[in-house]
Amino acid sequence: MLTKPATLPDWLALLESRHAITHIDMGLDRVRAVKERMGLAFSCPVIMVAGTNGKGSTCAMLESILLTAGYRVGLYIKPHFLHFNERARLNGEMADDAALVAAFDFVEAQRGDTDLTYFEFTTLAIMYLLSQAPLDVVILEVGLGGRLDAVNVVDADVAIVTSIDLDHMDYLGDTRDKIGYEKAGIYRPGKAAICSDPLPPQGLIDHATAIGADLWLLGRDFNYMGDKQQWSYGGRGKRFNSLAYPALRGANQLLNAAAALAALEVLKLDLPVGAQDVRTGLVTVELPGRFQVLPGRPVVIYDVAHNPHAAAALGQNLGNMGFYRYTYAVFGVMQDKDIDGVIKPLADQVDHWNVCTLDSPRAANAEDLVARISSLPPRPERTVQAFADPGAAFADALSRAGENDRIVVFGSFYTVAGVMAARKSSSH
Repeated sequence: MLTKPATLPDWLALLESRHAITHIDMGLDRVRAVKERMGLAFSCPVIMVAGTNGKGSTCAMLESILLTAGYRVGLYIKPHFLHFNERARLNGEMADDAALVAAFDFVEAQRGDTDLTYFEFTTLAIMYLLSQAPLDVVILEVGLGGRLDAVNVVDADVAIVTSIDLDHMDYLGDTRDKIGYEKAGIYRPGKAAICSDPLPPQGLIDHATAIGADLWLLGRDFNYMGDKQQWSYGGRGKRFNSLAYPALRGANQLLNAAAALAALEVLKLDLPVGAQDVRTGLVTVELPGRFQVLPGRPVVIYDVAHNPHAAAALGQNLGNMGFYRYTYAVFGVMQDKDIDGVIKPLADQVDHWNVCTLDSPRAANAEDLVARISSLPPRPERTVQAFADPGAAFADALSRAGENDRIVVFGSFYTVAGVMAARKSSSH
């Protein structure tokens, strides 16, 4: 390469073209070698979060509570909806283009002739950016796995695994036990290893025990209790009582909040937080696309649910919302997902399906989705239509929905991002 890209969009375009490879070399040796050459290290506590579902929510709650408590917080979270900068947050604000370009330049200078994928390159760049900032704590969201994820070249002081369910089975294995082992790869000897899955797979427990991690299990080492008004957290030596429910809506958010509070209990000497910081942090937390109910009528719900576990939670959340005359779904999904398993929990909730093809070579074809939904047990008035993209599918749903109806956009980050982008461009 003769000249380095000058702008963030140019950098991203170069990385996408350079690493348009389907094969993923699953080892961490290349990433670790470049990390060493970069001198990448953190001088503050690091919290790492993995899991099938709930990792983004757990990261967002940790960030919100710690910011409320007055700490300087760095966060790496993914994927993004509209701007790549969403992945790197410093004290609650997205990193600017200039800071990201400088970090990309540094990775490029240090990698030599080592090949890095788009994800590995950008992960090293964002972790380096966070490592250079004056921060009190860094929160890192792990990608699809754990053991072989590029984030895992860093040693976390506290590692959380949220839920373990069947997803990305091509890479991670075809049982919860195998996937649990992969997720547990972020655990470290002698360090706190938190798992908030109510039924942790034996593979995770065995690995944590084998390496001598300090395993915190939900129901044994920490727990939560709640009624309709409030909830409480109890850990090994700390309690938080009379907590408001998190601003993130949904049935699984107390599991995620309990995991976040367990991590803060582990770090209580380094990063003490008060009960009021916890209350305020949970009430003000924001995270797009996780059962995000938008104001206005008809009600619009964004949810990135893309596996059966998340779809079941979405179905439950929709069922708890009260009466709506009709429910429209804007649905697009990746071909490698358990598509029938994602559709099934919503079959009794959705009246009108607007399915779409997504902007990815991995996307399922809209016509295939029509066939799958058409083969469901009959439901009065059900309609199914195919659209070229999420924006067109949403525009049609909006044109047909009345003010007492609701539109749920789900199936993939690409589905939600596509609707967000279409709505943004139509509002200008």
